[in-house]
Amino acid sequence: VQLQAYGGGLVQPGGHLRLSCAASGSISSINDMGWYRQAPGKQRELVALIRSGGSTNYEDSVKDRFTISRDNAKNTVYLQMNSLKPEDTAVYYCKALIFANGAHRGYWGQGTLVTVSS
Repeated sequence: VQLQAYGGGLVQPGGHLRLSCAASGSISSINDMGWYRQAPGKQRELVALIRSGGSTNYEDSVKDRFTISRDNAKNTVYLQMNSLKPEDTAVYYCKALIFANGAHRGYWGQGTLVTVSS
């Protein structure tokens, strides 16, 4: 099982980006999918989570700016980021709780860098 994240880049404050993360491999089912971020010198934190039923949770600082969604047919999770701020600069990682090969565990993507700067 692999998670491939992409969509990061350099954007000006107030701009937007859309991150994508696709899971591949011998997947039986995917439960929670989420996006985390880690800024330089800081711990990794949960940004947004979406459950298999579609319910979502967001970190307070991104509420009303970020939207997490998923396409179950494509085993893909998205993060639409609007009104970006310099403090959103971080490496963004996706994570998914996947049942594969008879086991249930969390898998991480490789990370994609988001830089918000003028």
